[in-house]
Amino acid sequence: MDYKGVIIEESLADKSVLRDVKIISTKVETVTEKHKTPWLKQWTLHTVEIPDEKAEEIANKLSQSLEQNHWYADYKNDSYHYVVYKDKIFKVDLKNPVLYKDAKAYGISLGIPVYQVDFTDL
Repeated sequence: MDYKGVIIEESLADKSVLRDVKIISTKVETVTEKHKTPWLKQWTLHTVEIPDEKAEEIANKLSQSLEQNHWYADYKNDSYHYVVYKDKIFKVDLKNPVLYKDAKAYGISLGIPVYQVDFTDL
C-alpha cells in the first residue's frame, strides 16, 4: 500500500528528492510565530504519495536532503509511519504506536515545537 505524507519544500537543502515522489497537492502557508521559523516567509507544503517499494529509499534520500535541525518529513500507510529527520529515520509500526515516543523525543531535542511532533494526532 502506498504511503502519503507531507514534505515542506523549505526544509530541504537538496530539493531533488521531490522529483522522486508523486506530488498530489501543494499548499503555501504564510509563516507565523507559531511556526517557529522566523527566517522564512512561507512554508510550501507538498502532499506526496510514495510507492511502498520506494518508502525506505525515499526515507534515506530525505534524511540526507533535509536542512540541519528544525525539520522532519513524514509519511505513512495503514501499517507503518516513517518520521524522517536529518540523518535519523524512525519507522513506527502502527500496531505499536508507543514507538512514537522516541521519534517525538528526538524531534523535541532538535528544538522542534512539541505540537509539531505530536504524531498521534496526524
